[in-house]
Amino acid sequence: MIGTLYSERPTWLHRWAAGSKLLALSIFTTALFTLESPRALIPAAMGAIAVYVSLGRTGPTGRRPVVAALIAVVLLCGFHALLGQPWVGASSALRLLGATCLGVSLTLTTRFDELLRVLETLFEPLQRWGLASKRLPLMLALMIRFTEHFFVQWQKLDEAYRVRTGRAGGFRILAPLCIQMLQAAHRVADALEARLRP
Repeated sequence: MIGTLYSERPTWLHRWAAGSKLLALSIFTTALFTLESPRALIPAAMGAIAVYVSLGRTGPTGRRPVVAALIAVVLLCGFHALLGQPWVGASSALRLLGATCLGVSLTLTTRFDELLRVLETLFEPLQRWGLASKRLPLMLALMIRFTEHFFVQWQKLDEAYRVRTGRAGGFRILAPLCIQMLQAAHRVADALEARLRP
């Protein structure tokens, strides 16, 4: 079973169509990477954070990708500060945080099958050039789904480790996490091969 970040708890963003959310995400992230000045990126990133926060309680699994992004933000800023490029670090950090908050908001409020239908519709015109219209969106949807699954499994392993030891798992759960992800990928690959085999 592949884990998912999708939340059954209804929010205002659940009422949006999957296509509208994906379009808004595409436009916003494109704007994020077009802007250069941190002064322009700050309100954009704050808007993305506001969208995520407005969803209310998302649970530990929904928070974990944002926490991981915050850690990456600190590392980015520190690295560029050492290079004497603090503004470059600030711009990269704001882009990363904004894109992560919106991406998590999308996955928290959109079912996998809805997202897959939107991607299939978008790639349908590629049939004219002889490309498989169903496999490309499936690959993209699986990439998103496995990203979700990574954080779900991370949370489960961390909780299990806390129950046994009373401490956070940290890097100790990295090896079992990688093993579980590889096993899940192998199961999905076998299922897809059996289903798509001519």
